[in-house]
Amino acid sequence: MRMKPLFIAASLTLAAALAGCTSDGTFKMFSSDYGARADAGYQLPAVPIYKVDKKYHRQVVRYETDEKPGTIIVDTANKFLYFVLPEGKAVRYGIGVGREGFEWRGTARVAMKREWPTWTPPSAMIGRQPELAKWRGGMPPGLTNPLGARALYLFNKGGDSGYRLHGTPEWFSIGKAMSSGCIRLMNQDIIDLYDRADTGAKVIVL
Repeated sequence: MRMKPLFIAASLTLAAALAGCTSDGTFKMFSSDYGARADAGYQLPAVPIYKVDKKYHRQVVRYETDEKPGTIIVDTANKFLYFVLPEGKAVRYGIGVGREGFEWRGTARVAMKREWPTWTPPSAMIGRQPELAKWRGGMPPGLTNPLGARALYLFNKGGDSGYRLHGTPEWFSIGKAMSSGCIRLMNQDIIDLYDRADTGAKVIVL
């Protein structure tokens, strides 16, 4: 009789595995997708993903929302970005968010998408960091560019919000609050999100 609970537990675990979903609601994890790759003429380096907390690895999870598939929901408190899929699922990415004094909330849309974008620091940022004045006309794309491999430009009713969903070479910043307000993802993750998200997609920042 003492074996019965163990048998039931094993059966439930097997059933969950066969259904493709683990006990924490994860359907699939993409931890092996952070290797080096050639991309648009650049050699993107591998991310040492074993140094990044597993909860921030890209994964398909259970996610219930009334928002339609294709919507992007940013959970700044927990440092997750969700790309809504059909049937109560979402692709979840680990993110870095704005440090204290640079947080923001609201709804926007993806107005533009750019591969290997140019980065132009805002005047206010140059005021805080005068050494960035040399990039007033724009920093060329590249492996050290703060926008990384891709950028999604967020607009609201007033026009350009100034905020972006973008890649970063600073993989160690994922899960932390240290940006100037933009939402950053590992470069391999922003490439994945870029390919999934449509121009015009709704973005909700919580």
